[in-house]
Amino acid sequence: MLFSLGGGRARAATLPNPLFGSRRSSVPRTGETPPARVRRLALAAVAATVTTATVSSGWLGVGPAHADDVALPTALPDSFYSQPADIATHRDGDILAVRPRTTPPGFFDVRTFQLKFRSSDSQGKPIAAVTTLLVPIHKQVNGPLLSFQHIINAVGLECAPSQALWTTDPNLTIREAPGLNGALQRGWTVSIPDHLGPRSAYGAARLGGQIALDATRAVQRFAPAQVARSKVAMAGYSGGGMATAWAAALAPTYAPELNIVGAAYGGVPMDLIKMAEGLGYNNPHPAFGLAFAAAIGLSREYPQQIPMMKFLSPLGKQMYSEMRNACTNDILRLGAGHSAKQVSVGGEQIFEDPTARRVVQDNSLAFYPGVAKTPIFEWHSPTDVLIPVASIDQTMRRYCRAGTRVQQFSTPSPDHMSAAVIGLLPAFDYLGDRFAGLPAPSTC
Repeated sequence: MLFSLGGGRARAATLPNPLFGSRRSSVPRTGETPPARVRRLALAAVAATVTTATVSSGWLGVGPAHADDVALPTALPDSFYSQPADIATHRDGDILAVRPRTTPPGFFDVRTFQLKFRSSDSQGKPIAAVTTLLVPIHKQVNGPLLSFQHIINAVGLECAPSQALWTTDPNLTIREAPGLNGALQRGWTVSIPDHLGPRSAYGAARLGGQIALDATRAVQRFAPAQVARSKVAMAGYSGGGMATAWAAALAPTYAPELNIVGAAYGGVPMDLIKMAEGLGYNNPHPAFGLAFAAAIGLSREYPQQIPMMKFLSPLGKQMYSEMRNACTNDILRLGAGHSAKQVSVGGEQIFEDPTARRVVQDNSLAFYPGVAKTPIFEWHSPTDVLIPVASIDQTMRRYCRAGTRVQQFSTPSPDHMSAAVIGLLPAFDYLGDRFAGLPAPSTC
């Protein structure tokens, strides 16, 4: 499983940047649009993001009882991320701590906060999660609230948005500021959750949806943001799109009180097993590292169902250890030219195990019986070789049959990365119309 469009610490040779997981990005529009200069900057920024690497994620307070010691990321030396002893007494979305931050480079006319809040992991156990909140100085009380799920391709911890927004490492820098500034200039408050959670559980897509929803709850409970009764929209691409798509699908049962007026996501791998099978399952692949990293992330969230060490050959164990804190560049470098057969004992791939396979299916939206109730804008390249396009179309047809308003957009581009750039501004325009209360279009 993979998330791509992210970045890593190593200055590795350029490799294909698949996305088994999440990051950014024609629809008739009638909603407000940002100034032309901001729009041009937005496209330039997203293009830079898509062609550069970023992301990682890590936390304190998650003990070794949940996974093999070597599998867990090294904790960040920042007590803000620690899990309070009384976390079980709090509800999902309850604020555990707040701190103001200096405004990240590239952003302007905003106040910046970080919120630590309670969420639940894939086993239903309480965890402390974090979101970074950008509040426009010039905004309306209860104005629009956007939950933006950044692309995070990492099993380490320095690349989560709450860290990478301030990093000086050029390999980890988030270059989406101009694109997000377009939303902020519209008066939208923007929440950017660390949706991989405190174990940087890359591949655990359902967890990402839960964290995004609980982050939204926390933000609406944070009085200084003045969004307690705001309309909410969600957006993300690739790995970020996967968390967004899961949030939209889970919302009717997980967070029915949220007034989510629309969700926009692109490049989402709806079937993670098919995704993995195309990225070095049987034959060596330059992007196999992303699939291997996703297996690490899933083993962190499901240590009983996926005892990963049991399946690994000596090469696999070496990669398992070396990837512990890796971001995209390192993940690609370490996995390049390998396959699942090479890293598994006797060539027995981990996802051939029936229990492990069920876990992967449980994190694949194609197999989730529920559907989003909010209007959906979905975009992808029809010739994207990194994600199973047929699974996207099948899932969207199921949504249409259930009565969800779905607007699909096939980008006039050949690949995954260019589609991210092309679809982002139409996605924001679509959400602007939903905030304005305009009828949702449909291609169903």
